[in-house]
Amino acid sequence: MYQKQGKTAYKADLSNTILLTKHLGNPESDFKSVHVGGTNGKGSTSHILCSVLMEAGYKVGLYTSPHLKDFRERIRINGKMIEESYVVNFVEENKSFFEANSLSFFEMTVGMAFTYFRDEKVDIAIIEVGLGGRLDSTNIIEPELAVITNIGYDHMQFLGDTLEKIAAEKAGIIKAGIPVVIGETVGETKPVFNAKAEEQGAKIIFAEDIILNEVPNSDLKGIYQKKNLRTALVALQELRNRFNRINTKNISDGFTNVERNTGLMGRWQVFNNEPLTVADTAHNKEGIMEVVHQINDQSFNQLHLVLGFVNDKNIEELLSFFPAKAQYYFCEPKIARGLPLNSLIEISSRLGLNGTAYDSVSKAFKAAKKQANKEDMIFIGGSTFVVAEVV
Repeated sequence: MYQKQGKTAYKADLSNTILLTKHLGNPESDFKSVHVGGTNGKGSTSHILCSVLMEAGYKVGLYTSPHLKDFRERIRINGKMIEESYVVNFVEENKSFFEANSLSFFEMTVGMAFTYFRDEKVDIAIIEVGLGGRLDSTNIIEPELAVITNIGYDHMQFLGDTLEKIAAEKAGIIKAGIPVVIGETVGETKPVFNAKAEEQGAKIIFAEDIILNEVPNSDLKGIYQKKNLRTALVALQELRNRFNRINTKNISDGFTNVERNTGLMGRWQVFNNEPLTVADTAHNKEGIMEVVHQINDQSFNQLHLVLGFVNDKNIEELLSFFPAKAQYYFCEPKIARGLPLNSLIEISSRLGLNGTAYDSVSKAFKAAKKQANKEDMIFIGGSTFVVAEVV
């Protein structure tokens, strides 16, 4: 399971997924879909699209990763998680096939999601890419539309060490004749997307170039969500050609009720206002920069930062974005990939960040709550898995 193990659980190969879906009767061919990839924002964008389609009266499947509390968060229909009984029965029925073919956790989960969406006869499914795009297990679908939110430096050990290489992997979800919406580009990535779209004969729409009269307000309060909302709105304009029940009110209501409709958690999630207490799953350079920018925009006396990380990131770079004038509560998430506490303390000390080490996320959060007064701010983050322990 990549979520827990990291690199050893990653398979850059579609052959097992193709073998599995053939065994399952190619369920991915029996429902319409939208494929959403990118470095940051693909989860939020997927949930926004799901919310609007739900408001339009469609039966909407949603496949995302990773989960925070419950495996079943990954597979939902109209916001409701897959039933435990379905998960158990699916594994029991296919266990011998899984074992005989050494399928990964992610491959099995993709097969389960696609079979569930077929069995439940969804009108459309929003499918979030797991990692990369070209060789991701989800990349066997023929969607109505592809969406790529942006490109940043993450998972470089798999996707390459330049923006061009990473963009080429993400662009692997662009398929022949299927339109693609690109949320954001930089100088290095736009030519990669244009070349891939031209090669595939696919219509390409750059959301940043589209003039929009207005982007509706949303219950998603992270400043960075403005980019995701814009990308989603442009994608919905394209989808309306195929799903004509989508109207302006559906879009407005869908944007306003993303969390309620879909169960999205961990994106600038506010737990309390006195003191302001926020968690966010941002975990790479671009994501952390956006979150720190929003932290700096808040009004507070003292900032309390509960931080932990996984061990396959450039921790020194990530910590360098956080303000020196803060009280730090360092912790280690309870997964095998968690960055050891002594390593985190050593790096933070080198950067002159003052804090205390705690042997669990919950103890660190508890200490921050005890220290903070009503005019302060507490932020919990650094890793999806730190946030998972407090939501």
